[in-house]
Amino acid sequence: MADDSKFDIEQIPLREFTERAYLDYAMYVILDRALPHIGDGLKPVQRRIVYAMSELGLSATAKFKKSARTVGDVIGKFHPHGDSACYEAMVLLAQPFNTRYPVVDGQGNWGSSDDPKSFAAMRYTEAKLTPYADVLLAELGQGTVEWAPNFDGTLDEPTILPARLPNVLLNGTTGIAVGMVTDIPPHNLREVGAACIHLLESPRASLAELCEFVQAPDFPGGGEIITPLDEIRSMYERGNGSVKLRACYEIERGNIIVTALPYQSSGSKILEQIAAQMQAKKLPMLEDLRDESDHETPVRLVLVPRSNRVDGEAVMQHLFATTDLERNYRINLNVIGVDGLPAVKDLRSLLREWLEFRTDTVRRRLQFRLDKIVQRLHVLEGYLVAFLNIDEVIHIIRTEDKPKAALVARFGISEIQADAILDLRLRHLARLEEERIRGEQAELDKERKQLELTLSSKRRLRTLIRDEIRRDMETFGDERRCVLVEREAAQALSETELLPAEAVTVVLSAKGWVRAAKGHEVEARELSFRSGDDYQADVLGKSNQSVVFFDSAGRAYTVPAHSLPSARGLGEPLAGRLSPPDGATFTGMVMAGSTPYVLLACDFGYGFIAEVSALITKNRAGKLALSIPAGARMLPPVAVNNPDEDWVACASATGHLLLFPVGELPILGRGKGQKILQIPSPKLKAREDYMRAITVLGPNDDLRAYAGNRHLTLKESDQEHYVGDRARRGLKLPRGFQRVERLEPGP
Repeated sequence: MADDSKFDIEQIPLREFTERAYLDYAMYVILDRALPHIGDGLKPVQRRIVYAMSELGLSATAKFKKSARTVGDVIGKFHPHGDSACYEAMVLLAQPFNTRYPVVDGQGNWGSSDDPKSFAAMRYTEAKLTPYADVLLAELGQGTVEWAPNFDGTLDEPTILPARLPNVLLNGTTGIAVGMVTDIPPHNLREVGAACIHLLESPRASLAELCEFVQAPDFPGGGEIITPLDEIRSMYERGNGSVKLRACYEIERGNIIVTALPYQSSGSKILEQIAAQMQAKKLPMLEDLRDESDHETPVRLVLVPRSNRVDGEAVMQHLFATTDLERNYRINLNVIGVDGLPAVKDLRSLLREWLEFRTDTVRRRLQFRLDKIVQRLHVLEGYLVAFLNIDEVIHIIRTEDKPKAALVARFGISEIQADAILDLRLRHLARLEEERIRGEQAELDKERKQLELTLSSKRRLRTLIRDEIRRDMETFGDERRCVLVEREAAQALSETELLPAEAVTVVLSAKGWVRAAKGHEVEARELSFRSGDDYQADVLGKSNQSVVFFDSAGRAYTVPAHSLPSARGLGEPLAGRLSPPDGATFTGMVMAGSTPYVLLACDFGYGFIAEVSALITKNRAGKLALSIPAGARMLPPVAVNNPDEDWVACASATGHLLLFPVGELPILGRGKGQKILQIPSPKLKAREDYMRAITVLGPNDDLRAYAGNRHLTLKESDQEHYVGDRARRGLKLPRGFQRVERLEPGP
């Protein structure tokens, strides 16, 4: 066994080691990878890309240079990570549809809004900095920021860039760290700049005042922000929340033209989403899709309706709810503050802290310039001494072994001044040089006094910062691209609204088999049925409506008409879709949407009028509509179109017929109802007499009474003989028709 005493080994518990290692990793990801700094709004890789490009001389006025050269410098000097990840970060800084104010100006294929990752390899593309990058870099060499060694200690790099504008809000960013995320949306430069100026002039300004300037984010692709302003203000107050962004569209010659898409949405993907719904027959109101986008019109998606009767707004509301034409964006203002710690900040705190950073940067810039001026004035004083005593200075330089010390001792100048005199070129000993030095002295002395005045006055410093912000607002500012419109959240159309409204005839058999035939010209009684089965009822309607079925137990069930099997076959049993009580059979049906009311009755002579809409249910077991006494049976339901004008015609098993107005029956949600036809109680119990048939007549309808193979037609004048009050016995039908089987209205 080896002797551990020979080695310097530290033994710590595994738990402590893993905790320390993971914490170190977490802090690295948070501070050096995923979160932006409040000062320049950049992550480390972005900062290093911008700085490396400036070191390569790739300013906005320079020529383009291969992207591979930039990436090579970044990963070789400052950022030892993968080249593909570095290049992708560079691409994001160049894509105008991803970055509100691009920092990199790309030449070549840098991707498209349809496919942001379709950019060419870095060996093909070229890049340089945009004019906006000057906002980040212009003051870099003026003592404004701290510098730190790079990863191998051979070079220095800035720890932050001296941004003249709050880039953290202007371009925004997203990032995922360990235990925290950041989602900062882009904003409009003019709005953010105006808010900064207001906060400079009124340090105690409230968040509500700042929100008068910064009302909402401003995404590069445009669109409509439909989130209410009070919710956005609450988001800025908390530092987190969300906003909804919706596409813009217009109606042109009956077509729907989408002119702007939400941030980071792909037009081709949206068309695929719409096409998938059309193929699934969930968008019958659209006939065609076209993408007419080009270089001049980046977004132009054309949706062609089937007819001029299609409600374009309703279609778009459905598409907003079901496609990427409307998106929700999470917002989390999580940044690394001036103190070097990550925190979620509200809008006021973020702007105030950035202004503190900017104030410190400007102060350092002015102090750096002041120090340079003082040093230069000091050197110029030495030059004047030399020019006033030029012959003696030349003599000392020619004769002395140590001229520097001799000059210091003879003229009482500093070593710095002596070095400057010794470094003078002979051509600078001209006679006019003295006048130039005195002129430079005067100019520098004037600038020195101005700098000292500014540095000693907080008000003057604020004024300088304000003027610089205003100048940048004029240079780089633009109009808002996202329109602020408060709208209600989009609602998808229901399944029935999306179905084509085709005419159908639903046929129900005596044993509960159902099917649907296209059109209204179907002779339902002439269809073929299964052996031992026969026709029960049929109803006309549209394929986008629902059918309400009734069973002998008085329960109502709802089935969408479009889901019923075709009448080309024999149909399918309703019991397979629904769950009726044991022993119950289906007696009839009505079409919801085709008729507003239905007459429900049992053969004991009781019933009422019900609203069809109140009977619709999604429950397989249905809902109780008619309470049926023991021993009674439910009669087939009858549609009622106008309760104020229609008439009820009912007949008993003994051949009595009674007509009375529908208005005499109550409209109920459920229950037994009221007496319709009087039946003698003993005969009712013995099933010798009961209400055998019932129907509803329109004001001008004839009445047909069927008995076996014969039928009797009662004209309007003949019907008056049988009119009476509700709950009466009625009068006998003519001989031969007293065993009436059914009643039907006729033309």
